[in-house]
Amino acid sequence: MSRQTGINRVVEFTFVAKEKFSPESIEFSARFVSPSGKIINVPGFWDGKDIWKIRYSSNEPGIHTFETACDPEIKGLSQQKGSCSIVKPKKEENPLYKHGFPFVKEGKIVYADGKNFFWLGDTWWMGLCKRLDKNGFKTLAQDRINKGFTVVQIVAGLYPDMNWYDHRGKGDGGFPYSKDFSKLNPDYFRSADWRICHLCDCGIVPCIVGAWGYYIHWTGIEKMKRHWKNIIARWSAYPVIWCIAGETIMPYYLSDKRDQDKEFQKRAWTDVAQYIRDIDPFKHPITTHPTHLGHEQLEKPEILDINMLQTGHGSHTSFEDTWSFIRKAKEAFPLKPVVVGEVNYEGIGEACREEIQRICFWGSLLSGAYGYTYGANGIWQINTEKKPYGPSPRGRSWGDTPWQSAYKLPGSQHVATGKKILEKTGWPDFVPCREKIACEKENDCIFAAEIPEKIMVIYAGPNAFNLAGIKAIKGLSPGKEYLFAFVNPKDARIVKKFTITTNRQGEWALPKNYWSMVPVFQDWVITLKKK
Repeated sequence: MSRQTGINRVVEFTFVAKEKFSPESIEFSARFVSPSGKIINVPGFWDGKDIWKIRYSSNEPGIHTFETACDPEIKGLSQQKGSCSIVKPKKEENPLYKHGFPFVKEGKIVYADGKNFFWLGDTWWMGLCKRLDKNGFKTLAQDRINKGFTVVQIVAGLYPDMNWYDHRGKGDGGFPYSKDFSKLNPDYFRSADWRICHLCDCGIVPCIVGAWGYYIHWTGIEKMKRHWKNIIARWSAYPVIWCIAGETIMPYYLSDKRDQDKEFQKRAWTDVAQYIRDIDPFKHPITTHPTHLGHEQLEKPEILDINMLQTGHGSHTSFEDTWSFIRKAKEAFPLKPVVVGEVNYEGIGEACREEIQRICFWGSLLSGAYGYTYGANGIWQINTEKKPYGPSPRGRSWGDTPWQSAYKLPGSQHVATGKKILEKTGWPDFVPCREKIACEKENDCIFAAEIPEKIMVIYAGPNAFNLAGIKAIKGLSPGKEYLFAFVNPKDARIVKKFTITTNRQGEWALPKNYWSMVPVFQDWVITLKKK
């Protein structure tokens, strides 16, 4: 049994069991040996009837050999030997296969070859359900990759905002499990396979959320581990990021014992998180989607590689939580990259429009966050044009905008434009420097970060050019020239630029009526580059 594939691309091996056993009672895996002698044990998965599969990938060219193991021993599954040839293609355009899978190194998220990875995510919590058909999935993915998104946060069947076995949670192949979670439904996961693979082939990393946090009360810890083992067996050979759970310690919406539930969920998900860390053969980055701060969701937060935040949906009233949560996360774990994983979905509550998206994106990235996930109300729950998602368990709907309209909302383009601007600045080495901006009064919508002696980037919200204007920029090199530019955060155009010269103290004072120098009364990105 031999196969060939490209570097970092998945190769699949199929095995047929010659004896009858309950799939839930079988432990099936393969021991791979690379040309350099590296050994990894890859779990296999049941794919229906008598079919079992192993998926493998590697960034090491050459012949990789394997031998399977099965407990109990079963003919057709035990001691099967084979190999695969990993080849380096002459030309590879997909960054996930060209540069290798993302991982965390020294507080940054990078590709395997060390190239910086810019986390610009989108929120498709229910993107594996059948309400989003294949053509719709392709449409969303193509739009996001065209704009420059790199991550999609997506839930593996145990969805938020519903009870278990709610008809809205069906995939193309039905529900992922029997109602008591004792029997896996491979038809569900086969339809999900195509979607996960399609994202990767588009160059988008699936950030796979195992379940919403409260499901662990219904599954119990051992069945949740079994669920995660199936996820890892099916998808760990792909360039993915693991998200342990959504709103990890938030009890079920109608729970009447919330404190007890939170305590149990924190303990239980810590156990599951360690299990994921132990069995994942490819050692993908691990995060968890929190109620507030990721590191507060587990008893052992050191398990997490990425510290994800959720900071509210209150439009401008969520701003201060966003910036303060970033500071708290950085103080708690300075070497864990911070990702703002949910804030102010565009259109939620008929609010949080594109200017709010720009403020949240720029405020986050210039305050020390390493990545940012956008969301649009209507996409996360997959509203359709004919039938909105409907009410949550509490009885209220979050909105009825169909995804076909929501993906065209301008905020998604504006945050993607922000990524485009930052990628030209050396953003991974930015140090927040808000203290270098002297203002008429404190203003939550003025942010700054810099690479000292090279570049400073300032984001100034609309009010910064009105009564709370910027008075001066401090902490620059004394008596030096800088190129000052106004960059439109909506389309990345440099609208106005000129040269400034700092004084002996390394400051540059803006004219008293400096707002008159601003091209248009809106928010702006300012870049200062040392000449």
